Amino acid sequence: MPHPSKLKKQFEMMGFSGESLETILNAFTFQTFKKNDHIVEEGKTSRHIGFVESGMFQYYSLKDGEEITTYISIENTFLASLLSFVGEQPARENIRALVDSSISLISKANLKKLVNEVPGFKEFYILLLEKSICGIDATRHDLIVLNAEQRYEKMLTEEPHLLQRIPLQFLASILGVTPRHLSRIRNNIR
Repeated sequence: MPHPSKLKKQFEMMGFSGESLETILNAFTFQTFKKNDHIVEEGKTSRHIGFVESGMFQYYSLKDGEEITTYISIENTFLASLLSFVGEQPARENIRALVDSSISLISKANLKKLVNEVPGFKEFYILLLEKSICGIDATRHDLIVLNAEQRYEKMLTEEPHLLQRIPLQFLASILGVTPRHLSRIRNNIR
């Protein structure tokens, strides 16, 4: 089976080619997910990092029986329950497909092998972790110091493509407001 083109393009853009690129691509497995299929389940240890080829994945936790969306991954982004994957401990969140989706997955064993054997891959992995940590830290900071309208305006400026794709109930949950409050915020900004 040929390698997924988006994954290949992603690593080519990072400067990988030839045998190194082929080794990287061969370390991933391609998998499809139907709408509502879980790739990570709370309480189970996450064994993979994924690259989203198509579709959309929701990160969420349950609090008092209610789903709280914390993040959405779309095409051309990496997906992971970092604390579970890196710490080899049960996940504290769920990740599921919001639509029929496909993803290229790499196991921790294959990832470690690439880090040790492919020149430049260790730097890629460190950069991926650094970007993830910075994103998590920025989100945590924004939840503390910005109100919902300011967080929405920030998303509008920094990630307008997400606002066009994420269903409103999930966007409201990410912002920490009700869908009705989000509608008011959107109307005030227009």
